[in-house]
Amino acid sequence: MAKRTTPKNIDQYIAWFSPEVQERLQRIRTLVQEISPESTETISYQMPAFTRDGVWIFFAAFQQHIGIYPPVPTDEQLAVALAPYRGPKGNLQFPLAERLPVGLLRRVIKALANAHQARRSQSKRKLTTEKQKTQRARKGNAK
Repeated sequence: MAKRTTPKNIDQYIAWFSPEVQERLQRIRTLVQEISPESTETISYQMPAFTRDGVWIFFAAFQQHIGIYPPVPTDEQLAVALAPYRGPKGNLQFPLAERLPVGLLRRVIKALANAHQARRSQSKRKLTTEKQKTQRARKGNAK
């Protein structure tokens, strides 16, 4: 991708690429929308992203591959399936010269959505517990 201004939305980002790459990016976008319809599209770090109480997935096109971020938490079976696509930091790189593995991508997107939901639930539980402790401490000090 040549140096450009930050896209205003995912449609604008996708439009920058060749029809072949556009098709792949649109397929990933559609999968995310199917798996997490409550998520909102955005551009973050100049890449397409989806948010649901925080950004949980990014994807981007490069000269030789399409990247998926952040690294995917995996079980052993998924880790084996993703091994050929792992980049140097654990992010996924799907080569443009190969067919997009849609079934595998669906599993990746579900894993990222579930991991994000688990983190958000854990954070909310922690906040609730801390809030309860603060309230109890205030009641104890009020006596």
